[in-house]
Order: sequence, then structure tokens, then C-alpha cells
Amino acid sequence: MLWSLIKIALFVVIVAAAALGANHLLEMEGGVRIAFAGMEYNLTPLMAAMGLLALLLGLWVVLKLVSLLVAVLKFINGDDTAITRYFDRNREKKGYQALAEGMMALASGEPRVALAKAARAEKYLDKPELTSLLTAQAAEASGDRKKAEAVYKQLLGDERTRFVGVRGIMKQKLADGDTDTARKLAEKAFEMKPAHAETQDVLLKLQAKAQDWAGARKTLDAKRKHGLLPKDVAKRRDAVLALVEAKDVLDEGKDIEAREAAIGANKASPDLIPAAAFAARGYIAKGEGKNAARVIKKAWESQPHPDLAAAFAAIEPSETPAARLKRFQTLIKANISHRESRMVMAELHLAAQDFAAARKEVVDLVEKDADARALTIMAAAERGTGASDAVVKGWLARALNAPRGPQWVCDVCGTVHTEWVPVCETCEGFDTLSWKSPPAPKVSAPTGVEVLPLIVGDVADDVVDDAEVLDAEAREK
Repeated sequence: MLWSLIKIALFVVIVAAAALGANHLLEMEGGVRIAFAGMEYNLTPLMAAMGLLALLLGLWVVLKLVSLLVAVLKFINGDDTAITRYFDRNREKKGYQALAEGMMALASGEPRVALAKAARAEKYLDKPELTSLLTAQAAEASGDRKKAEAVYKQLLGDERTRFVGVRGIMKQKLADGDTDTARKLAEKAFEMKPAHAETQDVLLKLQAKAQDWAGARKTLDAKRKHGLLPKDVAKRRDAVLALVEAKDVLDEGKDIEAREAAIGANKASPDLIPAAAFAARGYIAKGEGKNAARVIKKAWESQPHPDLAAAFAAIEPSETPAARLKRFQTLIKANISHRESRMVMAELHLAAQDFAAARKEVVDLVEKDADARALTIMAAAERGTGASDAVVKGWLARALNAPRGPQWVCDVCGTVHTEWVPVCETCEGFDTLSWKSPPAPKVSAPTGVEVLPLIVGDVADDVVDDAEVLDAEAREK
């Protein structure tokens, strides 16, 4: 609209300037005297100006006639396409000019002008890969999705433009929420251009959403082969896909295949916590405790995690608390200063009824960086050392309102997940979950029931019961 107003204003200015110029020439005195072949011509200023314009126009016509004459002579001399090329050059010039104007109009936010220019370009050019694409984009921008879809379908009939048509319809289906059809179209586009980065990304996301893990691994491998993904990132993501494939196999009842797949995922990415824990339990099921311990220790060096501690405990499920405490020393020393290492040691000391040692492990954590788990451990340690009920309940009350601590949090949207999943449940991002503390507003307040995974015996039961009573009292208030 703005460009149209500018053009109208410019036309008015030109007409006004021409009128003023003509009036000025009429009022000028004198003129132009031309002497030629004994003849003399006196022209007024206005007639001289008009004569000059006529001369320029005549010169342009002569040049065109000369070009046409040259084309005719070439045709007579055997060039069968000379005359056709002469007229086609003019058509192409007009067509490309209309195409350029249409692209500028589309970029300027004038889709209807772009549609008109695209129609003009199509009239002069035989290049549907250019004009049809402009038409489709302009139709989409103007809200005419039916016309855009019709144009994309036309592009499917030409081998040169088939990919553009498939890609265009795929985007429309994505916008409509028809992910099943969009995934089929993305697979077709991927077959046509396996190195196309955008198609790979869309297909990978749709395959992950549909839980087509085998297909996603093929797409990921294509991204790696074409150099569109760093090797370390591709390796980790392949491990993620291998892990979820293993879980699917386990759901189908194929335990052996699931164990092997999990072990393979862990070898591909040892720092992937779910893969390490799953692989360790696979080794445990095979009776290979040493291999399970090796896998857990390697992952613990990268990032300690409660699931790893639970898997390490499962290697010797019937050992005494004292024996477990001693065996865990070999795991903890791999990353002894980490918060999770100290938490696990405190829980183990509680299980062994060494309450003073448990208190020592968490006393500075509850002062500097308290979370519900640390405060619940502190409550259990205080009860074990003979502290009053008021002191114990004070720690538990703090635990009810304290942050939960590290959880599986999406790096993109910040959604908190109760357990690790390959695809975020909110933003559908692939491999975006990290084990970290969520922002304060997203924290839930536990009661203590689920924060002492390694504690066994009466002490743990008493602490949990007190926490549940306090939680019920808080809800009643």
C-alpha cells in the first residue's frame, strides 16, 4: 500500500514538473535557428524541446529496427532461431523485471502486489521453478493457502521442482498440525535430497515425536555423514536413540536384546546417565557385577546421579549397611567433592546408624545450599543423635518448603520432568534434558518420602512418617 501511494505521488510530481517546464518554455524569448542545405529553420524553445524528444525516440526505433534486421539476416543465413531469440530477449527482460519486482514486493510485505507480479512474470517466462515458487509464497503470505497448495501440487509434476513442492506441502501440513502426513512428506523430501539440512532437522524431530527411533538413527547418521552435525554431538544423540530403542525392546519382553542395546548405548556415550544406569542393570542381570561397577564408576566421574547410586547398590542387594558403606567408598572417590557424593555418603551413614558422620556430611550443605533432600537427611541424623522432637520437626518443616534440588530440566523451555525422556514433553526438543536445579517457580516441595533412596530400617521410616504428618498438617492449615 505504501509503495503504491509513493508511485502515485511520484507520477503527480512528474506531470506537474512537465507542465511547469512546458509553460516555462512557452514564456521564454528567442529560440533555436537551424541552417541546413541553404534552408533556415527558426524554432521556438518548446518546439526545440519537442523536436529533441522526437529525435531520441526516432533513434531508439532505428536501433530496434537494425537489431530486427540483423536477426532477419541471420535467419536468412541459416540460423533458424535468430528471430525467435530476438523477441524472446524482450519477453525475458520483461519477465525477469516482473519477477524481481514481485520478490521486492513480497519482502516489503505486499503479498497481493507480489501475486500480480508473479502472474506477469509467468506470462513472459517459462520458468515455473521461479514464478510458481513466488506465487506460492505470495499466496501463503496473503492468507490464500488453497492457492499456495495448488501451486505446490503443480510443482510436483516437474522433476526440477518436485522437491520444492514436497517441501512446501510439508510445511503446510506442519502448520495444520498434521504431523503424520508431514512426516511422510519429510521422508520423501529426504529421499530426494538427503543432504538438505532443514529437511533432516524436520524429519528427525517428527520421527522422535512419533517414536520412530530406528528411522531417527538413519536420519542422524545422514546428518553426520554430510558434516551437518559435530561428531561428538552425533555420537551422543545416537546413544540416546539407541537407549530408547533398548527400552522399547525391553517393553516387548526381549530382555537379552535390550541389555545388549543398552550396553551399546553406554559404550557410545559413557556420560549419558540413563544409558549407564540401564547398561549397569543389564550387566547385573547377566551376573557381571564387575562390568556393572566399571560402567557406573565411569559415569560417576562425569556426573554423579542418584540412579547410578541405586544401580551400584543393586550389584550387592543383600549386603549389610557396613559392607555397603565400605564398597561405596570405591565409587565415591571417583568424584568425592561432588554434592551427590556427599549426599550418598550421608544416606549410607544413616543406614549404618552412624548419625554423627551423616550429620557431618550435610551440615555445611544445609547452611549454604539447602534442598529438601539434605534437610531431610539432617532431620534423620538429628533424631539419631537424640535431638528433641522440636529440632527434628524444625528441619522437616524447612524441608517441606525447600527447593527439590537437581531434576531433569529441559534446557530449551525449562520444563521439569520426573524422569529422563529423549524428547521434552513441552517443547518437543530432542536430547534437551539436563540434570540440574530448576528455577525457583518450577520447584515442587517433597515430603521426604522419595529423597532417601538408600536408607533402610526404622530411622528412615520414622522420619518419613513425621514428614507425612507435617505435610498433612500444612495442607489442613
